[in-house]
Amino acid sequence: MKQQKYTIKDFNLDFPDDNACMDWLKDFRFPEGINCEKCGKVTKHHKVTNRACYACDYCGSQVYPMVGTIFEKSVTPLKLWFYAIYLMSSTRCGISAKQIQRETGVTYKTAWRMFKQIRSLLCEKESILKTGQVEVDETYMGGVRQGKRGRGAEGKTPVIGIVERKGRLSANKTADCSSQTIYPMVEKQVSKEANVYTDEFVAYDGLKRLGYNHIRVQHNAKVYVVGQAHTNTIEGFWSLLKRGINGVYHSVSNKYLQTYINEYGFRYNHRNDEQPMFQTVLKRV
Repeated sequence: MKQQKYTIKDFNLDFPDDNACMDWLKDFRFPEGINCEKCGKVTKHHKVTNRACYACDYCGSQVYPMVGTIFEKSVTPLKLWFYAIYLMSSTRCGISAKQIQRETGVTYKTAWRMFKQIRSLLCEKESILKTGQVEVDETYMGGVRQGKRGRGAEGKTPVIGIVERKGRLSANKTADCSSQTIYPMVEKQVSKEANVYTDEFVAYDGLKRLGYNHIRVQHNAKVYVVGQAHTNTIEGFWSLLKRGINGVYHSVSNKYLQTYINEYGFRYNHRNDEQPMFQTVLKRV
């Protein structure tokens, strides 16, 4: 399934001004028409000039489509919000708040708020069990010391990733990489019928006791692939995540790290969507 291209020309045709953006938002939130509470039925509404609302043609009662969305209480033109969403969804490696400021002309404070609000749309709750071939791995983010585990991980934030090959991925920062942390995550997200692939990290020792068909790859022995056994899928995502953060954002605080992980995980999970990524994100406002 190939994702449709959605260019800046398409964007400007669909959303030439604030009114077009507001009409889209109104139609998206009220696909069957606006139900007027005073009239007690669906009635025709018209856009109120210079206001972010629609008024009932019969009683004048007003409805504000921006209420309950990331745009609520914002005085930034809606066209700029939509354009910022387009920018953030049209790049594979992300875009910084500073770039949004340069592209839209808003202040950095406003750009950061828009950036933060849009990224809040990219958090997905994992409710579908991963089946088939599943890889589990850990990595460490941030810090200044080099290394993977033990002393070399000092000052870094551990992140646990679980991915179904050719399927969905979830990644979450954790307090540690102990078995007490990893096992509940695996049991919640992975079917017992799945084949679970990991490296030789000791925290994965008990996966067989939990009822999983657990296959390991001995990375310390410089063995990375044995038949179907490897963790290349999740390690490819770690590479994309780290290169993106280092190249686009340079560094992120531990406070906001999960939101950046969510952003890259969202792009990964929707990489094969037929509709453009912009439309996928826009429909989550």
